[in-house]
Amino acid sequence: MSYTPSCKTNMFQTHPLELHEIRSRIASSLGLNDIASCARVSQDWNDSFTPPLYSSVVLSKYDLSLESVERNKHHIKHLTIENPSYRKRWSSAEYKVISSIMANSTLTTFDLTENWIGDNGAMALSKALKTNSTLTTLNLTYNSIRINGAVALSEALKPTRP
Repeated sequence: MSYTPSCKTNMFQTHPLELHEIRSRIASSLGLNDIASCARVSQDWNDSFTPPLYSSVVLSKYDLSLESVERNKHHIKHLTIENPSYRKRWSSAEYKVISSIMANSTLTTFDLTENWIGDNGAMALSKALKTNSTLTTLNLTYNSIRINGAVALSEALKPTRP
């Protein structure tokens, strides 16, 4: 009896979870906590799970992580800012981050309901609006915007002539 070694091919098979496309599909069916957990597994996983994690962001005064938002602003499509403290004005750092987010080319929806930004906030927002060409929805309900703020916003939202 003779022994003939079997021919083994050295095929490398890629595990499905090593494919960005598969991880992206998985992310679409997970909740935010699970997506955040997956983003911490490795750098490759972070690259796959961070975009859906930051696609729709709700910021509140209680958990405002400006550094994280600034770092991932290019992923944000929908931004809601909730201000739980009645009529508390924003800080200059918050204005700076919001302006930076507005300048990105992916933001389409911005909800500032009940933030009481006033005229100063409206003027800062109007400057940011001039650099954003993707925003389609802006909610400024209950923001204590007076005449000067309204004029600044209307100028920023005025269509440009060709």
